[in-house]
This record gives sequence, structure tokens and C-alpha cells, in this order.
Amino acid sequence: MSIRSGRHFLQIPGPTNVPDRVLRAIDSPTIDHRGPAFQQLGHDVLEGMRTVFKTASPVIIFPASGTGAWEAALVNTLSPGDKVLMYETGQFATLWQKLASKLGLVVDFVAGDWRHGVDAAVLAEHLGADTDKQIKAVCVVHNETSTGITSNIPGVRAVLDEIGHPALLMVDTISSLGSIDYRHDDWGVDVSVGGSQKGLMLPPGLSFNAISEKALAATKAANLPVSYWSWADMLQPNREGFFPYTPATNLLFGLRESISMLLEEGLDQVFARHTRLAEATRRAVAAWGLELLCLEPLNYSDALTAVRMPSGFDADEFRKVVLDEFDMSLGNGLGKVAGEVFRIGHLGSFNELMMVGTLAGVEMGLAAGGVPHHPGGVAAAMEWLVSSSASNRKSR
Repeated sequence: MSIRSGRHFLQIPGPTNVPDRVLRAIDSPTIDHRGPAFQQLGHDVLEGMRTVFKTASPVIIFPASGTGAWEAALVNTLSPGDKVLMYETGQFATLWQKLASKLGLVVDFVAGDWRHGVDAAVLAEHLGADTDKQIKAVCVVHNETSTGITSNIPGVRAVLDEIGHPALLMVDTISSLGSIDYRHDDWGVDVSVGGSQKGLMLPPGLSFNAISEKALAATKAANLPVSYWSWADMLQPNREGFFPYTPATNLLFGLRESISMLLEEGLDQVFARHTRLAEATRRAVAAWGLELLCLEPLNYSDALTAVRMPSGFDADEFRKVVLDEFDMSLGNGLGKVAGEVFRIGHLGSFNELMMVGTLAGVEMGLAAGGVPHHPGGVAAAMEWLVSSSASNRKSR
């Protein structure tokens, strides 16, 4: 292979770019995971993640991908044959549903079109019909990475409260945590699922469960097999800053640094930055004359944008042109939208110049690949970034 100058642009919606500060933290000597230095590290990350999830309840950290945290949420709270209500917003909601079914849960999977968020009214119909309260959990994805759709979690909580249904509310925050405002306690979530490789700016390998008192109480009656994922086994040593088995020490070094970066910038400022960059992307797409996969503006994701290809053009062929010609990786279409969309990640350690460079790569790729479009998407994005930045300066 020939050597390519410059840096590769990794613009998939996760894993995201890992900032130098986090890389340097990970590149530390491994320490005794039973010693006092690790104990301080353990306390720091466990407490820090409570701040990120906006919860006063425990957050459990597993050495695993987000899939592990999906499983942990279910096996700690439910029993074989329990009924679970899930909503199809895209590929990751579908995969969580498949995992639940494999565990022996009975899943009522509400069909979706992959272009809209969770419809609270439809959930209300299903929950209202459950007069004997057989549904034990409602599981939804906050930000669906495959479609660029963010669902209204407070709206889901409101439905449960209005009906008076006792089901647990479980939410996948894997591509929203640290990128889009999320409030575990304020929104009445019982189990929040997270992962390290997106808004937390880490490599893959850590996953999280933020758990409410109601979720903890549910463990007493749950009898799905659980060992590695046991909350009870985690919580006892966590109180002293330790873990029941060998932790991913160096990733925890990185996690402590990423939490510091988020809090130094300020979570509200982090979310505002993501909103600005997402809006710049959407304005570029509109200027190109292309179509967003998400149809409802209220559900637009600030973490990524999924763009539909014009009829007769293959998204993967376009992505190959962008990679070969400009050394940039874009996200592929998954599941039902494979080959139909490409996804632009704009989350994590990301700024205006990186955004403009990314959109320039897309616009050059559209031209190089012969994809019908109007020029000027980059210009539209730059105009927005400059005007919104000036607006921000005036408000200070």
C-alpha cells in the first residue's frame, strides 16, 4: 500500500476520534487494581459517570461493548417469559430486541419505518391494553445510530406515568451520552445503557448501566441467569472504588480524562456545540438537494446525520469513492437501509474546522462519484457556522 499524507478522517458515528489527552492517559503504566492508586481512579470514574448521566444513583461500569450493557440491563431485572415492549427506530433497536428474545423474554416489538422516532401515542395504546400489567419493561433507543433519529424520552416517561403503568423504563444512550442532553433522574429512567466509543471519546471496550432504586428493587425477583453482568457483584466492591474482576484499567485512565474534558467544557456547552455542528450538516445536505433519512425535525439527531442517496445510486459505492479519493470514512447504511444511506458522524471530540473538512470531503465525493447534487453545501454550512458563532459572541 502507498503511504498517504495527512490524517485519515474518521467520520463514522462511532467509534469516534480519540483526543490526544485521552490517548496520553490510556498510555500510562498499568497499576495494581487492588491498590490505593486504583482505588482513587475507581472512585473518580464511578462518581464522574454519575455526573455525566445526571443521576444520584449508581452507575456500573463493565469491560464490554454496548451490547454487554444491553444484556446486563435485562438479566438483572427480568425473568424468563417476562413481557417487554420495544420500539423499532432502526437497526440497534432491532438488535436489542433480538438479544431480548434470545434471553427468553417475550418481546412486543412495535414496528417503525426507520424515519421517525418513538411514537408515544402508539406506546400508550400498547400499555393501555395491558390491563393486567404483564409488560415488565419498556425499552427504547434515545439516539438511533443507524438512522440519525433522536426520540423523546420524557414523552415516553409521561405515557407510563399517565397510564400508571409500573413497567421499568430502559433507555439506550450509547450514541447520545456526552453528545445530546440526557437526564437519567429527571426523566425517570430506570436503566440507562451507555458505551465508551462515541460521545465519551474513548476506544470501544467500556459500557455502562445507570440504575434507579426501582431497578435495583427489581433484581430481587429477577431470575434470568446472571453472573458476569451481576449488578450485586459490582456494587459491593464499587463502594470502595474496586471491581469484582480484573477491570480495563487503562481504559479507565482514559475515561477519567474524558470526563474531565466534558466537565471542563461544561455539559451544556458540549451539547450546544453538537447542535451547531449538526445544524451545519443539515444545511449542507439541504443545499446539495439530498434528503435526510429522518423526516421529523423534532427528531433530528445532533450526533450524526443519515443521508439518503438519489434513486439509482449506491451509498456504499459513494463511500468507497470518498475513502479512496479523500481518505475519509463515512458510516454505512445498516439493516433495512443498507446501500441506501450514508452517515456523517459529528460527535465527540469535534470542532468547526473538522466539520467543514468533513463536508468538503462529502461534496468532493459527490462530484467525483457522479452523484446528482447541487454545489454549495459546504458554503451553506460555513455561513451557518460563522453566523451562529457571531450570535454566540454577542450573547456573551
